[in-house]
Amino acid sequence: MGASGQGKILIFVPTYEERDNAGRMVEELIRHVPNADVLFMDDNSPDGTGELLDEIAKTQPRLAVIHRTGKLGVGGAHLDGIAYAYRHGYDTLVTLDCDFTHSPSDIPALLKASTSADITIGSRYLEADSLPGWNVLRRLLTHLGHVLTVNMLGIEGDATGAFRVYRLSTIPQEMFSLVRARGYAFFFESLFVATRNRLSIRDVPIRLPARTYGHSKMNLKEVLRSVNQLLYLYAESTANPANFLVDGAELDLDPRLVDQRHWDAYWQRKKDKGTLAYDVVASIYRNLVIKERLNSVIRREFAEGAKLLHAGCGSGQVDVDLHEHAKITAIDISVPALKMYSRDNPKAFAVKHASVLDLPFPDASFDGAYNLGVIEHFDKDELRKMFGELRRVIRSGGKFVAFWPHARATSVAVLNSIHWAMNDVLKKDIHLHPPEVSRVHSKKEARNLLDENGFDLLSYEFGPRDMFVQAIVIGERRA
Repeated sequence: MGASGQGKILIFVPTYEERDNAGRMVEELIRHVPNADVLFMDDNSPDGTGELLDEIAKTQPRLAVIHRTGKLGVGGAHLDGIAYAYRHGYDTLVTLDCDFTHSPSDIPALLKASTSADITIGSRYLEADSLPGWNVLRRLLTHLGHVLTVNMLGIEGDATGAFRVYRLSTIPQEMFSLVRARGYAFFFESLFVATRNRLSIRDVPIRLPARTYGHSKMNLKEVLRSVNQLLYLYAESTANPANFLVDGAELDLDPRLVDQRHWDAYWQRKKDKGTLAYDVVASIYRNLVIKERLNSVIRREFAEGAKLLHAGCGSGQVDVDLHEHAKITAIDISVPALKMYSRDNPKAFAVKHASVLDLPFPDASFDGAYNLGVIEHFDKDELRKMFGELRRVIRSGGKFVAFWPHARATSVAVLNSIHWAMNDVLKKDIHLHPPEVSRVHSKKEARNLLDENGFDLLSYEFGPRDMFVQAIVIGERRA
């Protein structure tokens, strides 16, 4: 075991044109952390850094050197180094730069602190005068980056530095597969993903002297690329927050189910990248309008502790605040949607692979049921079957709540305009969601559908509170 129970320790240093620093860095690392192995990864440095390291490795059995084919990005190097550490069974990984802005003498303090955190960071922001000798512009850019990552991504620590200790024994390797950046944006994106997956992060104060060996490789192009990645992370995390979570749930899949409406493709598009602008707008609407309306209706119509069925749950962004109030069982036919729901709603009572047309539950299993944006995708015959199943699994006197898009909704006009522009004008053949064949037209239509399927209409709301988008229909199951 390593010092203080860290197990096998690997120190990782990526290099590009660091020939003047590499030899001394090896000596300092071995002196300060003698029980650790050391890995250098060189990006085919034209100054011969890689060749020098190969010579040193002949006399240092704990030193390994990997050569990449070119300058492939510092973030990509770190991801490769992390993969190497997992592959070779290391428990703890230390990463730092080779230019001596990160002092090897600080590593023991970071290792000691790492026993109580998943990721430990050498932070520039905990003590006064931690950036001695830095010029005004570089201080300004550094602090600006810190302000942006704190306020836009919610990362409280030093998110842009490379001086870190990863406790690999407690971090799922799958987490790093969610990090896309291969440049300097890797540092804040990896911490953002770690934060979203509730990993513990601890900062340790360090001093970073002005760069005295070599020169900075952070040019204007890389700065702009990092800013772009930060804006993308902010937008994507707003639209599809579950995309940054490691799969946690093992789903019991029903092989008999057939996804006839291609919901898997729809949710997979959102899981990957999709039409981000549309997803952001839709997510803002869901979180600012629909979530508040759903919370209000569910808490008003159902007692605390009620057993509820979310029949066609999708990704479930709007459910996250309801699990303290009710025991929610979520079902959907789409596997990608269920995985997103499970990650976004870890407190759900149950998540099941099922069809709303054939519910796998005994009679009278629930006090009520609800769905949002589901009814409009089924024709009249299918709706009768759906309501028949809902009536069967809801107890007598239980309620069904539907957020049902209206035929004259403002969203319908907007989506029709977008589809016309993208498909008829730009010839893109893009469909933002499956066809909506059964939008509601009136209170009378909603009452008739409920009545013929064993429900009494309790209320029908369509108005400005949700910007004239959804009709909220509430029915009570007749005895």
